[in-house]
Amino acid sequence: EVRILLASFAVTRDAYRQIIPAFEAHWLAQTGQRVRVESSYAGSATQARAVIDGLDADVVALALGLDVERLVAAGLVRPGWESRTPNQGIVTRSVAAIVTRQGNPHAIHSWLDLAQPGLQVITANPKTSGGARWNFLALWSAVPEPQALAFTTQVYKNVRVLPRDSREATDVFFQKGQGDALLTYEQEVILAGLRGQPLPYVVPDPNISIDNPVAVVDATVERKGTRSVAEAFVNYLFTPEAQRAFAEVGFRPVEPTVAQEFAWRYPPIEKLVTVADLGGWEAIQNRFFADGAVFDRIQAGL
Repeated sequence: EVRILLASFAVTRDAYRQIIPAFEAHWLAQTGQRVRVESSYAGSATQARAVIDGLDADVVALALGLDVERLVAAGLVRPGWESRTPNQGIVTRSVAAIVTRQGNPHAIHSWLDLAQPGLQVITANPKTSGGARWNFLALWSAVPEPQALAFTTQVYKNVRVLPRDSREATDVFFQKGQGDALLTYEQEVILAGLRGQPLPYVVPDPNISIDNPVAVVDATVERKGTRSVAEAFVNYLFTPEAQRAFAEVGFRPVEPTVAQEFAWRYPPIEKLVTVADLGGWEAIQNRFFADGAVFDRIQAGL
């Protein structure tokens, strides 16, 4: 028997409950070898830090490429990991969504509606939350570049508190009853509906392509001798069977036939902005989220 460890961001747990047993059966049938895929779930940045601090993960599935790049900088993942993985490493996608109160009393239908005076918007702090970074980039990309700073600043004037992470922001909105609109992943909203808690929400256009990467942790698999099974597991995540499991719990599939199969659930976005459009994660981090960068200047001016 061979064992590998998957470290993934928290909201993928439901999908991997289906995918892992299917892969274990697939590997046994293909090779005659038993494999056990163990799994760990936490926030994306938390998982990246845990691997850097010694968590023995063979594969990481994280919320944003920036967290994989942290592992590259730590010498745990070799540079160029995207080119060694199907679909440049992007295994699932989502987009940003706006959850409203029942009946949508403030008539929120677009990003621009979040700037109306007096509205209370709930989103986490992009300095500490990967999900909140996606929210910020969605707002920034909602208007032409010359207007982006003024518009984003206006929306953040309506953000009274900045919870540490997306889960805490959700609790502020639902458990504490604060705010008129919550910024979150489309996947989170769909999953809530599947669990019997349908939420009123809007998926604005334009939007940001929330791309979730997967990578083999080279330092771990070379030490443990698990590269072949770890790479096979990563490749399996791009098969129709695995992509269907992701799609069933709210992620936009990257495999074309499965994307077509679930087109009824995921409305097309005419203007979908990507990380590449914004210059890549290093440029995004330096421009928007580093100390003294755009987000800090917005906060200082509120």
